[in-house]
Amino acid sequence: MDSYRVIKSPHVSEKGHEYIQEHNTYVFKVDPDATKTDIKAAIKELWGVDAVSIRTVNMIGKAKRFGRLVGKQSPWKKAVVRVKDGQAIEALR
Repeated sequence: MDSYRVIKSPHVSEKGHEYIQEHNTYVFKVDPDATKTDIKAAIKELWGVDAVSIRTVNMIGKAKRFGRLVGKQSPWKKAVVRVKDGQAIEALR
């Protein structure tokens, strides 16, 4: 699987920023079909850092109201990636 298809974007949140500062851990939105091995290889290829641990979560799409209509957000997959001590993804710091 192509690395740019595996990692869709960084997931930006306050909690994710705390993970970066305190635990050297980054949060990404990834392809729902991506495995932990695919994610690890993509991180290594794109940023040249080694992943120590990867945790994945399948996020369920929530129901949202648009006036009187009810819609649904798409489900997505989140990956929490801890990189080796002394390494960092500078573009996301």
